[in-house]
Amino acid sequence: MATPADVRSQFEAKLKDSPNNFHPLDLDRVKDEKYLRRVLKHVDNDIKLAVDMLWDIFTWRKSVGANEINESNIRMDYINEGVFFPRGRDIDGCLLLIIKSKMHVKGQKDFEEIKKAIIYWFDRIEREENGNKITLFFDLDGCGLSNMDMELTNYLISLFKSYYPFFLNYIIIYQMPWVMSAAFKVIKSLLPAKGVEKMKFVSKDTLKDFVPPEQALTCWGGKDNYTFEFISEKSEIISKKVTFAEQGDSQHSPGEMLRISPNDTIIFKAENDDISGQITITNMDESVVSFKIRTTSPEKFRVRPSSGVLPSGVSQTILIVVQPGFHLRTVTKDRFLVMSVQIPKADLSQKEITDIWQNSSGSKVDEYRLKCHFPEKAVSKNGNLLEKEPEKSDTVTNALNNLQMNYEVLHRQINKLKIYQFFTLMLTAVAVLLGYLVYKNTEERYCDI
Repeated sequence: MATPADVRSQFEAKLKDSPNNFHPLDLDRVKDEKYLRRVLKHVDNDIKLAVDMLWDIFTWRKSVGANEINESNIRMDYINEGVFFPRGRDIDGCLLLIIKSKMHVKGQKDFEEIKKAIIYWFDRIEREENGNKITLFFDLDGCGLSNMDMELTNYLISLFKSYYPFFLNYIIIYQMPWVMSAAFKVIKSLLPAKGVEKMKFVSKDTLKDFVPPEQALTCWGGKDNYTFEFISEKSEIISKKVTFAEQGDSQHSPGEMLRISPNDTIIFKAENDDISGQITITNMDESVVSFKIRTTSPEKFRVRPSSGVLPSGVSQTILIVVQPGFHLRTVTKDRFLVMSVQIPKADLSQKEITDIWQNSSGSKVDEYRLKCHFPEKAVSKNGNLLEKEPEKSDTVTNALNNLQMNYEVLHRQINKLKIYQFFTLMLTAVAVLLGYLVYKNTEERYCDI
């Protein structure tokens, strides 16, 4: 049977024979045992197909710039509409990615921007759920043919089929109108046999077979009265922001769960205009361990993975990348915290792991604090972070301020124009009415002889 090590070895051999400038964060997936196991399961343990799929995933991610897609460069108005959002879990504990189809009309939005928004959600959920499966939930209640977008549906299927391995639990179609039956027959034909088995058509009465009532929205007849409100990924991390006390050089003592390398300072290096550092954590405990990574300044760093599960004796490399736009002279004051807690087994659902963290007391959680060190040469490689470049930053800021002021002036002028048009229309109506009255009065003054 093929193993993650076999896939890694053959992929690295292929990369050596056919060099490709894949993104460092994607190449880091090759070191992730869990990710490689997902790929193997997706292709029924065929090592050649697994290597080819890895190659195709990294090629696609590079072509669409998946690692650069974030809240600063996507259409946030599309996100805030709440057509796509995660909420609730199915009977297997898998997160629901809900699609409110009634709110989407084909052709009214830029499809390329829609795809970027979907990639944002897929990548964010993959990070937050640590690669565990999700369920695609089509809410078709009240939909008509104008809401049926085959191009969008095909795109969603292609993501699960080719670029997010072993990521789909179910496709739940809720309250499908009869007029869409033909369209979903076409969708079925696009899915492999395993995919067709995952499609579940449900109504209000049968939804409970796949989504527990406490996890279902009230509009579906469930108990969750949630109304969508977008929460920034940064805000979610900041809400869990921690403050680290200074400590001595001694980080570990016999009997602690993890071994951290390096043990007290993360050394950052500059590579390809990115500034990044790595730590490796190893589970030294006899039990399976769940870990989390926290930082005092979550807005400055991208951490992959930021959480996970480690069986006894297994190691995990954590990649930490400095986000562009921050002055590195302040970063050295920041700290990282690695937290770990024992869990009974490695294949727990994300909900079960979350419950363990929430119910764990401080004495059950081990903590490891690390400082940061940046070489001076790295400063000039982090985009516009040099102190010598304020003119460029100021120019952009001024341009944005001018644009905002011009927009506000234009907006006020348009409002005035609307008021003038309203008064013009009213005066025209009054003039017509007066003309009509004058005409009637004049007509009544004359009689037939």
